Amino acid sequence: MAKIPDDIFTEPDSSPDTLAQLGPLRRLAGIWSSEGPRGVDINPKADGPERRVFSERFEAHPIDAQANGPQLFYGLRYHLHINTPEEDATFHDQTGYWLYEPATGLILQTVAIPRGQVALASGFAAPDATRLKLTATRGQTDYGICSTTFLEEAFRTDSYSIEVTFNPDGSWSYISETLMAVRGQKGIFNHKDQNTLFKVGEPNPNPLAQIVGSPPA
Repeated sequence: MAKIPDDIFTEPDSSPDTLAQLGPLRRLAGIWSSEGPRGVDINPKADGPERRVFSERFEAHPIDAQANGPQLFYGLRYHLHINTPEEDATFHDQTGYWLYEPATGLILQTVAIPRGQVALASGFAAPDATRLKLTATRGQTDYGICSTTFLEEAFRTDSYSIEVTFNPDGSWSYISETLMAVRGQKGIFNHKDQNTLFKVGEPNPNPLAQIVGSPPA
């Protein structure tokens, strides 16, 4: 929000149809696949950077509108699951929300990974934007990063960014960069991931849209 209003309690009217209000995030809604090991991950190891290729499945389904008093968000609940060709165990699992505030163009991504780390990244975009750029920074109390003690001391995350590009063929691509200080190694390591995802399924309607759209009993 550009300015905090005097009335911080009154909630605005909202639409029951989240998909119609998502602005640029509408293009993320649905079920997506990398259609094979197209993704690339560059991560830190004791003897230097390691490059892994991976397959990814990403699901993003709309939620009902959410309000912080006058601040109104429409969003997607997402889950991504990543595997590598050489092992069956999950390589990376992540959940969170993509959120859009139509009044300001604010875009948020919440990140939660089951190794004891969460982040809230932010950016701004027009409703018809074909590219999104979001960032989060360690130490910030808004749009920051929070980690376990072990990660803070051994693999300290200083910043996180993600850039999403919506491609003309309907697919979308991303590049995420996590700048880390790895204990015992000089400098800052750029943990980088990138992939292109193709739609394989439609999103489920948000709960209120299903209720409003249901015929009377």
